[in-house]
Amino acid sequence: MASNGARGPQTRRSLMIAAAAVAAALPRAARSAGDMTRQDPTEVVVELGRPDGRHAFEPNRLRFETGRLYRLVLRNVSRDPHYFTSDEFAARIFTRKVQVTQAGPDGRRVTLAEFKGTIREIEVYPGHAAEWWFVPVATGRITDLRCGIVAADGRSHAQHGMTGEIEIV
Repeated sequence: MASNGARGPQTRRSLMIAAAAVAAALPRAARSAGDMTRQDPTEVVVELGRPDGRHAFEPNRLRFETGRLYRLVLRNVSRDPHYFTSDEFAARIFTRKVQVTQAGPDGRRVTLAEFKGTIREIEVYPGHAAEWWFVPVATGRITDLRCGIVAADGRSHAQHGMTGEIEIV
């Protein structure tokens, strides 16, 4: 008797049980890879400025992977306000949200405000932090990361060296 490819209820049930067992055995990150709302974010911290007054991003080279959720923590460790600006970066990511945070009395970060929509520039004041939650959606090498604030000498922080590169793979 030739098989017509139809499976009986018992075979279908066995396949469903096997698929459920395999899914349960996968790590959470692997199970949620297709659902961006269920991913745990990868945290990347960038310090804006230096305590000694130098204008710099630390680190100034960043690397992200498409399809992964990131929480980019921008901490201003200097005495001056700083921008994290990149039109190219903004065009290659989906922004989930930006949060303004501050250290609470117990030292843990407290969210003060949340913004949604297209973001291309974030300004962080001295001693404060912002979190940019995003998913890269297009690959590329981004070379326009900069801080455009103008220093007392009339030159921008970027002209003082506050620039960087971002690679999305």
